Amino acid sequence: MMQPGVDLPGVMDTFQEELFASAIRLPLAALLGAVLALRPRRNGTPERQPAVVQTQIILAVVGSLIMLVVGASLARAFGIAGAANLIRYRAKIEDPKDAVVMLSCLAVGLAAGVGLFGIAAVGTGFLVLTLLIIEGFETHVRTFLLTVKLGDGTSDKRPAVERILQRAKTVFELRTTGDDELVYLVDAGASVKTEDLSAALAALAPKDEKTQIEWKEEKKARPLEKDEDEE
Repeated sequence: MMQPGVDLPGVMDTFQEELFASAIRLPLAALLGAVLALRPRRNGTPERQPAVVQTQIILAVVGSLIMLVVGASLARAFGIAGAANLIRYRAKIEDPKDAVVMLSCLAVGLAAGVGLFGIAAVGTGFLVLTLLIIEGFETHVRTFLLTVKLGDGTSDKRPAVERILQRAKTVFELRTTGDDELVYLVDAGASVKTEDLSAALAALAPKDEKTQIEWKEEKKARPLEKDEDEE
């Protein structure tokens, strides 16, 4: 039989205790998750994707939030496991952070459902703040299939075309080339205006030549990598 006045680990009896525990444990989980996610990369290992690093940090916070909800209650632990099994992702989720946000919504909903209103409130606020911070470092990249036709001898203008793409700080890869056509796969930042690039590329052609500059945006964007020429 439990002795009166004994404070069990993980058991919070007051709203103030919930706020205090959340304010300490959630930031600590984020810090420790960041230490693991941003650990030094060994030579020869693959580059880490920013979305994966961000997801790992958020997962640490979500794990801490879930354990705050569970506390010392075995019934809550089984309830969370059962609720998590109900989640089925029928649509493909490109950003892994979106899947973690779904889990976060489940965690704060469970906290509110069992009456841990302080944990639910602090957890929601801290997760929103964490997402705002880490997503502020994201580089939004659009991927295009660029077709350049500058009349006869288009291939001879390849150096000039690539200089324009380099000045715009894009990352590009030549896919096909011919006498009258150049095709590139181009990664462009959100600030790059394709209209301005099209005008600059079209200006390379003689006035009497018919030009065609086509930007076809790819559905799935690839991570932006630094161009080796931009050192």
